[in-house]
Amino acid sequence: MATYLNPYLNFRDTARQAMEFYQSVFGGELTLSTFGEFHASDDPADVDHIMHGQLETPNGFVLMGADTPAHMGLPAESSVSVSLSGDDEDELRGYWDKLADGGQVTMPFEKQMWGDEFGMLVDRFGVAWMVDVVHPQTD
Repeated sequence: MATYLNPYLNFRDTARQAMEFYQSVFGGELTLSTFGEFHASDDPADVDHIMHGQLETPNGFVLMGADTPAHMGLPAESSVSVSLSGDDEDELRGYWDKLADGGQVTMPFEKQMWGDEFGMLVDRFGVAWMVDVVHPQTD
C-alpha cells in the first residue's frame, strides 16, 4: 500500500454538516461513522457525533474529518490552511465560490503580483482555505 498525506479536520459537533458541505463543493463519495456505531464513547452526547468521516472525490481529493469529543480540547485557532491549486480556472473558481458561501474572505480571489489568481478564506465551519490558479510565467 502507498503512503498518503491527507487533511484531517476537527470539529465540535458539526462534522456531519461540514463533511456534507464539502461533498456538495467537491462531489464524491462520503462515508461517515459515529461514535455510537463503534461504541467508542461512554458520553451519551457523543453517540451521534462523527468519529470518522472521509470524502473521496472523483479527481482524487481525500478529505477527512471528525467531531472532537466533549471531554477533549479543541484549539480555537489553527495555523493550518487547506490549499487548492492547479491550472483549471473554472474548476478552482467554482470551488472558491462554494467555499466562500457563508464564510469570510480574508484575501480576495484575484490576480496577484506573481501572476496567479489567488485568494484566501475561512469557510462557514472555520476551516482556512487558499485557492491558487497557476498561470504560466511569461518572459
